[in-house]
Amino acid sequence: MPTPDAVLAAMTYDLDARGEIIREYVGERLAARVPVQAPDHIVGLYVVASRSHSVSAVGAEISYHMTSGVRHAPPGSLLAACTGEVLDADPWDPAGRVGMVWVGFPVRMMQQAGGRVFSTDILHLMAGEGAFGLTDNSDIQLARLEIPGPVLATFPGPAYGAPGVRRITAFPPGEPMFGTILKPTSGITPQEVGQLVRELAGNPLFAFAKEDENLNPGVTFCPLAQRTREAVAALRDRAPERGGRGLLFAPHITAPPDLLRRHLDIALEAGANAVMFSDQFAGGATRLVREATAGLEHPPAIYAHNSGISTRTRAIWREVLDLLVRLDGADFRQTAPVTTAAPLLRPYGREWLNCETELTRPLGPIAPTMIARAGGLDQGNIILNLRDAAQRGYGDGVLFLAGSAISGIKDSAGKPSPELGSAAMREALEAYTTGRVTGDDPSRHLEELYSYATSERAPALRTALEQRYPHLRQ
Repeated sequence: MPTPDAVLAAMTYDLDARGEIIREYVGERLAARVPVQAPDHIVGLYVVASRSHSVSAVGAEISYHMTSGVRHAPPGSLLAACTGEVLDADPWDPAGRVGMVWVGFPVRMMQQAGGRVFSTDILHLMAGEGAFGLTDNSDIQLARLEIPGPVLATFPGPAYGAPGVRRITAFPPGEPMFGTILKPTSGITPQEVGQLVRELAGNPLFAFAKEDENLNPGVTFCPLAQRTREAVAALRDRAPERGGRGLLFAPHITAPPDLLRRHLDIALEAGANAVMFSDQFAGGATRLVREATAGLEHPPAIYAHNSGISTRTRAIWREVLDLLVRLDGADFRQTAPVTTAAPLLRPYGREWLNCETELTRPLGPIAPTMIARAGGLDQGNIILNLRDAAQRGYGDGVLFLAGSAISGIKDSAGKPSPELGSAAMREALEAYTTGRVTGDDPSRHLEELYSYATSERAPALRTALEQRYPHLRQ
């Protein structure tokens, strides 16, 4: 039986710090190498720690178990065309058991009619038990994918992506685009959903609003069809107040595949112009929705919610999953905001940078997915995020998605007031656009912003900061 000290040591070991060290080291080694590519293969880069085999041997076992199951296929045969191979290896230790190995998976074995390849096939082969279930591997992680250009071109990609979202909502270039989340997140009726949407629908600050993943589409107390109709009616009624700007509303439709398709139809029949679902718990959902609606004159924008992604990212790097969801058709994908303290949600550090790179880098005909910076975004850090997005060259490709920072700010009577939360966000934006608060020094940013709010007559911002950061009043 393990001792209490051994259990505590194991339970308190910092896996996040370990992951960041490994990611940084991999990045450094990859920067010094020519990328491993093969025109007839999808290449998986694995980070390996083996108990008894070299990293090359680990790659050979992955190839054996996860492609044809043959070690020596006859040259020129169909069997050979469906057999993987180790393309390169980079051992890090003298025994050669820790390091990186590149395994090529033949495109031929994945291609279906029309040359199509699906992300579900990529994952169930490249992240299957023949890689991750082998007991000899004390640790193995799928860190990168290299997909040949012709294969990339068979993926649908986003219907809109960052440029298209701007176009369909008529948001001016250069103006920050905001979104928000309906709260309360569950335990509400269709009429209450409609009222929550009505409260924000006339505000031209917002281009996007979504339900939370906690509001199940199949609950009897808040039927999807009825609540979507209520929300769409609110959008229609307040549209004249928006100055010609559109507003995307995404009801939540996560479900098993057959029900998800039915929920999609219900939402669209009720007038929804966007949908939201958790792709981690409904494999292939993003591509299902993208291709099912591709023939519509105005397909719904897809918010591929990453709820549950952290259950996978110890073994499959998050940027791999974000790349695949972009290829499958996500118009929006959450990363995380820059904050003044420890981030509320993963990812952060190099993982965060890599994810945003995969969502935005040039990929032939595939449009960039709009980054949704969410998970603790508020009036206290919006300037840091605006500044960071500009420095990284993301331009108009970011949705600033604030939930409780909009709906949870309370007025003088102690009642949550989305109007007050929105006004506070506008005052923070004004502080930035006028150059009064620049965010140059993140360590001093909150104090400088609060000083501005108290001296420059920004009462809503002051209220929001005091509620979100109580220590500022001390």
